Amino acid sequence: MPCGDLQEPGPLQGRTEVTVCARAGVMLKTMTLQGFTGQQPAPGALDLPRSPQKLPFTSEAESEASMSEASSEDLVPPLEADEAPDRDEGEAAKKKKKSKGLANMFSVFTKGRKKKSQPSSAETEGDSESQSGPAGRLPTVEELKADLEHGRLEAAGPLLALERELQAAMAAGGVSEEELLRRQSKVEALYVLLRDQVLGLLRRPLEAAPERLRQALAVLAEQEREDRAAAAAAGPGPSALAATRPRRWLQLWRRGVAQAAEERLGQRPAAAAEGRTEAERAFLHMGRTMKEDLEAVVERLKPLFPAEFAVVAAYAESYHEHFAAQLAELAQFELSERDTYVLLVWVQNLYPNDVINSPKLAGELQGVGLGSLLSPKQIRLLEATFLSNQVASVKELTARALELESQRWTQDVAPQRLDGRCHSELAIDIIQIISQGQAKAESITLDLGAQMKHLLLVELAAFLNSYQRAFDEFLERSKQLRNYRANVIANINNCLSFRMFVDQKWQTPQDIPSHLLSPLDELKSHGVDTLLQSLFGALKPLFKRFTQTRWAAPAQTLEEIISVVGERLPEFSELQDCFREELMEVVHLHLVKEYIVRLSKRRLVLKTAEQQQQLAGHILANAELIQRFCTQNGSPATWLHRALPTLAEIIRLQDPSAIKIEVATCAAWYPDFSKGHLSAILAIKGNLTNSESRGIRSILDIHTGAREPSKSLFSLVKVG
Repeated sequence: MPCGDLQEPGPLQGRTEVTVCARAGVMLKTMTLQGFTGQQPAPGALDLPRSPQKLPFTSEAESEASMSEASSEDLVPPLEADEAPDRDEGEAAKKKKKSKGLANMFSVFTKGRKKKSQPSSAETEGDSESQSGPAGRLPTVEELKADLEHGRLEAAGPLLALERELQAAMAAGGVSEEELLRRQSKVEALYVLLRDQVLGLLRRPLEAAPERLRQALAVLAEQEREDRAAAAAAGPGPSALAATRPRRWLQLWRRGVAQAAEERLGQRPAAAAEGRTEAERAFLHMGRTMKEDLEAVVERLKPLFPAEFAVVAAYAESYHEHFAAQLAELAQFELSERDTYVLLVWVQNLYPNDVINSPKLAGELQGVGLGSLLSPKQIRLLEATFLSNQVASVKELTARALELESQRWTQDVAPQRLDGRCHSELAIDIIQIISQGQAKAESITLDLGAQMKHLLLVELAAFLNSYQRAFDEFLERSKQLRNYRANVIANINNCLSFRMFVDQKWQTPQDIPSHLLSPLDELKSHGVDTLLQSLFGALKPLFKRFTQTRWAAPAQTLEEIISVVGERLPEFSELQDCFREELMEVVHLHLVKEYIVRLSKRRLVLKTAEQQQQLAGHILANAELIQRFCTQNGSPATWLHRALPTLAEIIRLQDPSAIKIEVATCAAWYPDFSKGHLSAILAIKGNLTNSESRGIRSILDIHTGAREPSKSLFSLVKVG
């Protein structure tokens, strides 16, 4: 042990040996205080039972499972000596009896000079009972030892005076070095008792009476001041006494706080709810314990501790350091997908928000600067792992859901009916999988949620493509199944759920890639075409009747067509309303398109204006019937209303110039109206010359521009 250092003494038990070291070249002196008696208080005498508390950021079940583990009152680790109860009045009377031998020993400290009175401490509570003797007399060593062994912290003042007397005796000279060291050993033995009493009280500060705690803190503060004063007064020359200051009791207290944090957070958590991993239980235990303990420090200790001790910061830093060390060690291992997520939630969300910035702690810890539990590099690695895990999980779960749904189709399992509509759980399953992945990322940080949103969008697009392929395969191979049409309708209805989910999740159009919804459009289109295939097959021979009868009775033929369509519409009642409207638009388009096909067959040539006007009248009447029927049944295709009336007007008009104007109008409304279509219509007008026909067709060489976004109509009509 280097000269000038004082070995940290242990507890006194019967005989206390204190080794001191004089300056360089002076032999070590080991002195034994004879006759020191007394019993130490029983270990654990202050370990009182404590009641668990429930934290606001845990569930009631979690709190009941973990709060029996430890109490926030067990804040400081055990020291060698605990505080002792106050002495009784009988013992006090005994200790007032003078001991001749010890009195002679004390006379050595003041021999040859005037005795100084004991300095008073502002923080010390009350006067020492040991000073009830003659005015100005310091208590004897035996009295001080008895006081300290019985936990009387008032003895700190006389002990400090005794230390100062020793320094004064050394400075005055006339006392041998050996004698000074002998006296110093007695002082240090008493300081060991005082230290153990003070730190013993601070070991479990919430169990100590407030007045006793204030006394201990006052002594600790006084010792810190003495350490600073000794450092300021230290001279460069050698000293006959061993250097015993700074004693650094405040550092010992802080070291004890760190040990308490380690013990409190390191306790094995009690068994928690089934399904919770060991890491989850550890995180929950450490987070709850830290929050409860720091709240107890703020509410009960901060008002008693001197401000310069920074008691809240001391406990917060110690708990934070141990919590961070535990998490950093855990992060070195290969974590499961669940533990990676839980670790990130604690580091990035629960710890900073529910612990550090909780209502009771936010103001107290604002200036402490605890920082994050993990380094930025560790967090980035864990976040990358989390994102990769989530994408893989979403891919696996969506693929499994689609496989199970496809099996139900091929096994001819009827879909559910919900509010009179065919219903499939596939969309709900996929939406839940995507939403849960997004919610987990956002529960860590919003920034991580934004990264996950982009990745999930890619996965959703990939799933929808797989969904479309599986559905097309079902359409092709399973037509003979009894529940074929019902399952087709159920899958068309799924498109609504997917579309609503996408619109809500990615609210702005620029966030939705054009390719994302195209598989849904294809799936719906293929499904509708499949549902209408048999109806359109039944209408084909009826449309042929127009040309077969040379338009002799077009009204009766169209009425029969409308009747067939009306009889078949109930087959589509289990579609969602929006898809039933879209289906009616397809029916509307089919009726208009097939009517134009029959007009374009070049099998009817009318040479007189009267014949042409009569046919135009039939076309107008038929156009009105088609429009009225389709609109009443929900078709939104108003863009089709002008097609047949415009063709009827071209057939009715006789003036080439007027015909040109009507042709231009038709081309403006329907940009896919070509010269071929115009030639087929003009073929009906047998009284036009070739020159007039060429002049009329030339109007289509002029670009008129579409009046609204174009949809296909005439391009669906094949003309020779």
